[in-house]
Amino acid sequence: MAMTGNVRKAAVAGSWYPSSADALATAVDRHLASADRADRKAPGELVALIAPHAGLMYSGPVAAHAYRLLRDRAFDVAVLVGPSHFVGFEGVSVYPSGGFDTPFGVAPIDADCARAIVAATPMPGLVREHRQAHVREHSLEMQLPFLAHLAPGLPIVPLVMGYQTAATASALGDTLAVALRGRKALLVASTDLSHYHDAAIASGLDGVVIDCVSRFDPDGLQAALDVRPDHACGGGPMVAVMRAARLGGARDAVVLEYADSGDVSGDKSAVVGYLAAALGTFSP
Repeated sequence: MAMTGNVRKAAVAGSWYPSSADALATAVDRHLASADRADRKAPGELVALIAPHAGLMYSGPVAAHAYRLLRDRAFDVAVLVGPSHFVGFEGVSVYPSGGFDTPFGVAPIDADCARAIVAATPMPGLVREHRQAHVREHSLEMQLPFLAHLAPGLPIVPLVMGYQTAATASALGDTLAVALRGRKALLVASTDLSHYHDAAIASGLDGVVIDCVSRFDPDGLQAALDVRPDHACGGGPMVAVMRAARLGGARDAVVLEYADSGDVSGDKSAVVGYLAAALGTFSP
């Protein structure tokens, strides 16, 4: 796929994850092999994943529990929804065409699907191009080591949410449900959970999110975020994806794994929480 000036350069390759394809494949495969030992399956139709976005050594062991479900499944497009950590703005920024560079090659953007999402919004200007929001943002980039390795060549639509208001999350969920109708799409909500509390406090805060996800309750999650937005840095993207998945026919939610950064670093005094979950219609 020949692309020149429309490819978003990787921002954290070589620091948050290996910059060479061989080294990255080795790291990803190691995390997948560990996750495979858990043997938590979700047979049936997969509609969406929730996965973390910290450095690969920290959140990779959890993300692998979500992405291992891509094996033996095929999709037309992956729609990635994550928070903006560096640029504040209203609404949602779409990277409309071209691709995202990865050590495995360029992940192409499905421009037709991106246009359909922009056209489907019930709020004028909800989804628009704002490239600056993507330049440094790692929340979507950290999904690509797994996605590009397990589903090479799968087109993506990158969406970064600015201010995570309840109205934006709800409207984006509705928009995605309409735009993706008739497409075999994988939705991915990129989020870490609570930040820099000790592990006991973090477990309590994160448990609220985990409970809402396990009950497939986007409204309950939004209510919790309204009270304490620090439950998750990507709470809005999570609500939007859960809502879109439900409107798209998903009935079941499975929490696959939870851990915190202290499980890797050994420091339990100030941790970041990580969650992997799947939404779809799964067999018992």
